[in-house]
Amino acid sequence: MEKITTIGVDIAKHLFQVHGINAAGAIVTRRKLRRDDVVGFFEALPPCLIGIEACATGHHWARVLMALGHEVRLMPSSYVKPYVKRQKNDATDAEAICEAVTRPTMRFVPVKSEEQQSVLMQHRVRELLIRQRTMLVNALRGHLAEFGIVTRQGIAGVGMLITLIEDGDPDPIPPLARSALLPLIQQLREVHEKVCEMDRQIHAWHRSNELSRRLETIPRNRPDHCQRTHRDSDRRIALQIRPTTGGVDRPGAAAELIGWQGPPRKDQQTRRSLSPPASRCRSTRSASFQPQGQSCTYAMGRRASGEEAVQRRRCCLGEQDGTDRLGANDDGQAL
Repeated sequence: MEKITTIGVDIAKHLFQVHGINAAGAIVTRRKLRRDDVVGFFEALPPCLIGIEACATGHHWARVLMALGHEVRLMPSSYVKPYVKRQKNDATDAEAICEAVTRPTMRFVPVKSEEQQSVLMQHRVRELLIRQRTMLVNALRGHLAEFGIVTRQGIAGVGMLITLIEDGDPDPIPPLARSALLPLIQQLREVHEKVCEMDRQIHAWHRSNELSRRLETIPRNRPDHCQRTHRDSDRRIALQIRPTTGGVDRPGAAAELIGWQGPPRKDQQTRRSLSPPASRCRSTRSASFQPQGQSCTYAMGRRASGEEAVQRRRCCLGEQDGTDRLGANDDGQAL
């Protein structure tokens, strides 16, 4: 078989499409490979240039093929799309990848290591848990609003709702509704504990990684140089820069770091994935769901009795200005 110099691979779950050309650009091979046959096929080939679209599994296959001695380059799918011809299918996609990887102006994606993907996975799982926590809080607020119970916004209002549900008083919440809401409260506490545990793991990795600690010294990402409302989001962006971009010691990394200072633009896809939406740019420091001294009158999990319970219900019904606070954060400041 004629020597193959460049290969475009359209990866999938089960069937992989391969398009190989020689040094003159002539097509040498076009075939489908089952997942179990991919490693054996590339083991039999001499070292060549392989192009793959950057996706969820692209980094894994890039590491596998690089271990076999090949040069692997990952490309954003949006950059490969202009090279796709008519009748889009796996074969034409592989041909487009093979052509795009040879372009001198093509921009490539750094191949992530297993550690980098693991750290990014922690951030994504944390974001998912936070969305689930928000859904549970909104569900509690919506269900109790059906009985005319509306509290202040924020974590303090959630503590007041939970205290009202767990008081056991049938007025103003019927027992049947209370039994339906108690599982939501239990799940809310479990999700909150998982978010806190994920935070501890992320910061433990940050403290053990020298490059991540160096990134935190950037003026915008230092806690004492950030506004309080953006402190945690900026720090979390700094924690994600290294696992996302492959580090700051590779070519072109300095220009990308400059791009993170400010709102995202359409041509900066990586920065858009790191920058949180405006609705999430508040401090995401986890507030305690447990009582902490006298300041957490409406702390979650604390039961009320007698006159104190009546006073709390009045707060929930909007008869007070809601100036109470739910505990304190890690800095000892009231929430």
